[in-house]
Amino acid sequence: LLFVLGTVSCTLFLAVNGLYSASDDVIELTPTNFNKEVIQSESLWLVEFYAPWCGHCQRLTPEWKKAATALKGVVKVGAVDADKHQSLGGQYGVRGFPTIKIFGANKNKAEDYQGGRTSDAIVDAALSALRSLVKDRLSGRSGGYSSGKQGRESGGGDKKDVIELTDDNFDKNVINSDDVWMVEFYAPWCGHCKNLEPEWAAAATEVKEQTKGKVKLAAVDATVNQMLAGRYGIRGFPTIKIFQKGEDPVDYDGSRTRSDIIARALDLFSDNAPPPELLEIISEDVLKSTCDAHQLCIISVLPHILDTGASGRNSYLDVMLKMAEKYKKKMWGWLWTEAGAQSDLESSLGIGGFGYPAMAAVNARKMKFALLKGSFSEQGINEFLRELSVGRGSTAPVGGGAFPKIHSVEPWDGKDGELPVEDDIDLSDVDLDDWDKDEL
Repeated sequence: LLFVLGTVSCTLFLAVNGLYSASDDVIELTPTNFNKEVIQSESLWLVEFYAPWCGHCQRLTPEWKKAATALKGVVKVGAVDADKHQSLGGQYGVRGFPTIKIFGANKNKAEDYQGGRTSDAIVDAALSALRSLVKDRLSGRSGGYSSGKQGRESGGGDKKDVIELTDDNFDKNVINSDDVWMVEFYAPWCGHCKNLEPEWAAAATEVKEQTKGKVKLAAVDATVNQMLAGRYGIRGFPTIKIFQKGEDPVDYDGSRTRSDIIARALDLFSDNAPPPELLEIISEDVLKSTCDAHQLCIISVLPHILDTGASGRNSYLDVMLKMAEKYKKKMWGWLWTEAGAQSDLESSLGIGGFGYPAMAAVNARKMKFALLKGSFSEQGINEFLRELSVGRGSTAPVGGGAFPKIHSVEPWDGKDGELPVEDDIDLSDVDLDDWDKDEL
């Protein structure tokens, strides 16, 4: 097959009428053969999406050919004229040229190649990806389709968290629910639906876990459940709609990758979720259960009640509650204790008995923490948490490599503190005159 692209003026390519020809070891891919050659293949594929007029593509061509020859019989190397076949480029999110994608075990989840543009770098990346694919097969984690069939009948185990909806059960499950629903309307014969299926299934499991089932991912076969398809004006497949109680459904218009689907689901969850609880550390169980269940736990050590009174303490707690609301999408845990109540914990976090109020963000899995250096105010804490949320800020290991012993204490009663009552001293038996003489 000669892939004619018109004459390229650059003298480097005068010998052929395009970047690749039938004599190369690079396999030319089009919308007609892509599914059969790549998606249904057991082989690892490296695919370049290019435009004939693109200078970077022209410079890559001899390296791409060289890599294809070196990898012949080991890894398949292909090329798509994405200028001519824009639908195929669009399907894989191609926005610039050249874009290189690696199609491994799961052909419906291509990975971006970010390496160098030399044949050596390309071959190294191909062999590395091949090694991963083979090791996955060895351990039984093959993500491919052995028969090339990708319909909803295959691999039913992966879709355990996608809820199948019908004309009969839709209203009961969705319309009358307090939960948020993301519903995919599909047709079994639709290629884009088949591409979406593993992404949707993986997202459903992750979303169920992260939202405790408060956001649900579902699917409707619109060819069978035509009443629903008609009610919601489904014209193309797949169509994804978001249903929230008391609101009209809205279209999901984001990317169809699991990461983007999960991100939107978590946004929907956090928009509808109450802020996390702010708990006082009154026992070891409170600390462990909170910090083990969240990526980070934010621990504040507030001044002693005698130093602030109830109103002062409540103002600090209000600041924490506002920050917990602001960062609720992060699903962090929020804790507080009084200065001196958990002195071992303070020491392990470098707070060490002074400078209250103080705040530390703890990653219990890594046993590392970061300390608030700025002011204990909305502005200061916001700056601290914003840096943490983008992976910045200095961290240190928790002292001793584990949480210290936590003392069980009575929870704060919400009142001003009282000075401890001193025992009355009975002086009736003391001869003060004699005592004074002795002292003198």
